[in-house]
Amino acid sequence: MAKRQNRSAAELMTEQEPKFGQKTGAVGEKKDPDMEIQKEREDKLRALEAARLQIEKQFGQGSLMKLGAHTIAQGIEVISSGSILLDEALGIGGYPRGRIIEIYGPESSGKTTLALHAIAEAQKKGGIAAFIDAEHALDPIYARNLGVDINELYISQPDNGEQALDIAESLIRSGAVDIIVIDSVAALTPQAEIEGEMGDSHVGLQARLMSQALRKLAGTLSKSKTILVFINQIRMKIGVMFGNPETTTGGNALKFYSSVRIEVRRIDTIEGGQNEEAIGNRVRVKVVKNKVAPPFRKAELEIIFGKGISWSASLLDAGVKCNVIEKRGAWYTWSGEKIGQGRENAKAYLEQNAEVAKEIETRVREILFNTDKSKTTEANTSQTNHSGTIDTFETAAILENYEDNDTKIRTEDLF
Repeated sequence: MAKRQNRSAAELMTEQEPKFGQKTGAVGEKKDPDMEIQKEREDKLRALEAARLQIEKQFGQGSLMKLGAHTIAQGIEVISSGSILLDEALGIGGYPRGRIIEIYGPESSGKTTLALHAIAEAQKKGGIAAFIDAEHALDPIYARNLGVDINELYISQPDNGEQALDIAESLIRSGAVDIIVIDSVAALTPQAEIEGEMGDSHVGLQARLMSQALRKLAGTLSKSKTILVFINQIRMKIGVMFGNPETTTGGNALKFYSSVRIEVRRIDTIEGGQNEEAIGNRVRVKVVKNKVAPPFRKAELEIIFGKGISWSASLLDAGVKCNVIEKRGAWYTWSGEKIGQGRENAKAYLEQNAEVAKEIETRVREILFNTDKSKTTEANTSQTNHSGTIDTFETAAILENYEDNDTKIRTEDLF
């Protein structure tokens, strides 16, 4: 009887002993690695949230935020360039707000014309524009012909480079100006150079001035949503045997701080009229740097003397490119209707029929910039997790597919 009781006790103890690899609640329990990783992540998130609250308390609301959620909600606002072809080359439908833009090229290539068209587009949307004329060469009649409301355009003709950049900083800090054009960087003469003698050497003065100014302006621009456009000139490097000897004035700082750099070059002369006189230039615009879309895109524009960029030529070329306007031989066709034989007749038709031109432009922009909001909203909703926030690893994929007509964002080259 005692043996049976002892054996039963031994068997009972054997049954209670955990088998090899079996989980127990006692000491030596094997923990689930997934649970450990999840717990560690939650601890990190709590610590990060505490740090974020401390940062916002010290530096203000919005000092630290998630890139994906805020970028998709707000987007990159733009101001049109005045040419649908250039809007396409820029990748997001225009010049990005809150950024620095540099337009450079040889003399009489159309740099100031591009800047004035941007001012005109900003004014059409009810925006406020300023023109800092460091060269003292702005033609108000030409600006008015390009569509600029000169009665509402703020202009300054500063005495030196420091004064010009101080004026720009004050306008940016006001938060009321939508676009500021500085024409040109080469004319931003440092005060020390103006006060010196004609033959004095002033090595690196302008480069230091630009570097200091851009360090101050870059952060303020992003908060005020002001577009700052620098027009720049080309110089030749001495002693360059291989490669491109051309460079821009003002040092290298502007090249780094610019979100978009546009090169403008004249490629041909447009002739017309009875005597086949020169009536304009055909220019090639190349986006050599772009932080908000893929770079190195090109556009060819027609700039007519006294009138600026030919919007009808840009619309016609964009329509043919998107197959909205069909070209068969010399004839151009829209919705089965012939609109002109030859390029000039088709351009004249678009200029005389504003409603047709508007329909074509709307259709072209839908194709180029994917302005179907319902598809965009549906795509974004499907890629949002249950907590209502966008997962970090999904952000790049969402941004790549995101385009909206109002915000006009396409950040394929965001990082």
